[in-house]
Amino acid sequence: MSKLQEGSLCAQHCLNALLQGQYFSPTDLADIASQLDEQERQQMAEAGLQSEAYRRFLEQPSSNYDDSGFFSVQVIDNAVRVWALELVPYNSKNPVARNARQDPTQQKAYICNFREHWLTIRKLGYQWFNLNSLLTGPELISDTYLNMFLTQLQEEGYSIFVVNGELPECEADELLKVIPAVQPIKPRLITEKAANKMEGTEEGDEDYQLALAESKHLVENDDRALQKALQMSMEGYIEESRERMERNEKDTDFQINKGQSDLEGLQPMLVRQTSTSRDNRTASSSESSDSARVADPEEVRQKRLTFLNKLDSSNSDSANIASQTNKASCTKGDNSVTGATRQMPMSTKETEDLRQGALRK
Repeated sequence: MSKLQEGSLCAQHCLNALLQGQYFSPTDLADIASQLDEQERQQMAEAGLQSEAYRRFLEQPSSNYDDSGFFSVQVIDNAVRVWALELVPYNSKNPVARNARQDPTQQKAYICNFREHWLTIRKLGYQWFNLNSLLTGPELISDTYLNMFLTQLQEEGYSIFVVNGELPECEADELLKVIPAVQPIKPRLITEKAANKMEGTEEGDEDYQLALAESKHLVENDDRALQKALQMSMEGYIEESRERMERNEKDTDFQINKGQSDLEGLQPMLVRQTSTSRDNRTASSSESSDSARVADPEEVRQKRLTFLNKLDSSNSDSANIASQTNKASCTKGDNSVTGATRQMPMSTKETEDLRQGALRK
């Protein structure tokens, strides 16, 4: 923002142009000036209330402000301190001043003073502007011209101060970062415009109207270009989001179909594996049962004992029958040896040997 000069309130316009807002009024600056005057009075009173120096001090007007709207550098310095800013003399040995002299574009703003006039030079966006309240509007300054412009001001008698600290955010700074300013016609001093009107010439007014029309046209074109760019950006973002959602839905459907196909292919294998496992368990169980039955030695021993008992019973019956037969033969007087030997049973010792052999097996 740049406000046209009103009376001699250039210090107020300088501060508000620096901060890009109506932060200070003449009353605010007058209060700061009054506080400074009181501090100076107290310092002078330390020498004595009846001293000649103190009486002269009281007779002199304030050095910090006057009725015309002038304010001293001390008032400006105290005003910017409210925003955690400080004024560093451009030609001082301060490191900030040395860096500014080496490359003025690396700073953020400058405040310049000549006699009772104050002006601000500030960086907005990526461009520098001369926010002199005596001009009809902000003056665009290129980076290459900034150093020469500061040198020119010094040659004209201006005192230059580097504004050190973080400036508050402003709408102009954000807008000019997106849409840089273009200035085909430089602004003029308001005194020149007033002189042209007093002389009755219409040339100045025509140039001024042309400049306003051109500036308005450029602003309208920039606004349309910005709106179009924003619209295209939003359309591209919406289309990209739609495509991304469609791709995600296709990928999800593919994963679901693939999972179902894999499950269907696994079902026969699972059935076969389950059946095979069941058969294997059945066969294993049968084999284990059979092995348990065959390998039981107690059952084998019982069977052998039963067999031997049957064998003993049979031999005993045969012996009885043979004995009866022999008796009968003897009674009849039959001395035939052939009949006796044909029915000879196994002896008791032979039977016992056979039983022991079976048990050892």
